[in-house]
Amino acid sequence: MIYRVLAINPGSTSTKIAVYDNQVEIFTKTLRHDPAELDTFGGIIEQYEFRKKLVLEAMQENNVNPASLEAVVGRGGLVRAVPGGTIAINDKMLSDLSDPTKWGRIHASNLGAFIAKAIGDEIGIPSYIVDPVTVDEFHELSRISGVPEIERKSLFHALNIRYTARKLAEELGKDFTQCNMVAVHMGGGISVAAIKQGHVVDVNNALLGMGPFSPQRAGALPIGDLIDLAYSGEYTKEELQAKLTKRSGYMGYLGTDSDMEVEKRYMKGEPEATLIFNSLVYQLAKEIGAYATILKGKIDAIFLTGGLAYNPNIKKAINDYCGFLAPIYVFPGEKEMEALSQGAVRVLKGQETAMIY
Repeated sequence: MIYRVLAINPGSTSTKIAVYDNQVEIFTKTLRHDPAELDTFGGIIEQYEFRKKLVLEAMQENNVNPASLEAVVGRGGLVRAVPGGTIAINDKMLSDLSDPTKWGRIHASNLGAFIAKAIGDEIGIPSYIVDPVTVDEFHELSRISGVPEIERKSLFHALNIRYTARKLAEELGKDFTQCNMVAVHMGGGISVAAIKQGHVVDVNNALLGMGPFSPQRAGALPIGDLIDLAYSGEYTKEELQAKLTKRSGYMGYLGTDSDMEVEKRYMKGEPEATLIFNSLVYQLAKEIGAYATILKGKIDAIFLTGGLAYNPNIKKAINDYCGFLAPIYVFPGEKEMEALSQGAVRVLKGQETAMIY
């Protein structure tokens, strides 16, 4: 049976949509929004009716009747910690997504659930989110930081990592829930995750956590020097957070967060670019090795994904460092729209039971 699913992925100034018949993409489109027009709504959540109207218009333009849909799925935003999988959208979820006290902010991805539920309710079909960034499958040892007031948190590129892991398990002819893998998502931030029998039992936290630096983010830092920086008087809390999440890594050292630019400079033999690129790979390899120990060396695969996975020099360097641990696979880019749609398709096919939030 063919199950038609609409997937919705809102960003700060765009809304990406796609329609799939099972695994076949019918169409995909990115709707661009004028920031000045979005500002007139007063807040992010208040934009959902406006964006929903544009989604329905785009479907009409591409000859997709909403009545032909079996489900609608939205990008999971900053919900409370949840297990990995597909989750039915309900009023409790929408309440949490509209509450800025939950995370100190509301992200544009929170709109995914609002738009999906509104469209789904209008035509009487289910609506879901899939693998939000707050997926938390940590065991108790993963949470301990060394400071009682600080708990290590699960915050990572869950949607792309878990979907890529599923696809790799299929390629290997294995059940995802029986696989052990080390996953590396490399984008503006970098997530390195230990997947044990289908569960992400530890991850570095890709925003302001541990692990390697990235094109934009600082990664783990020497604590004493970080304290000195925080109390130097040069930064407010907000300014320091922005420095560590947007103006560090490649951006801090090389003045660009473009991996293509860094790769060009590396290939030309520019000394500073060569040093920083080699350091990034060095830190990545150390983190992969650390997560390999969590799995006690019983690893079916290591895989690289995200934008930086297009860089062949990264794969070669990681293979030189880590190839002795397990076979290394590369899945460049992100399959977010496919991942969203297939989460709903698995539920519609009865392969997975949707969780209740």
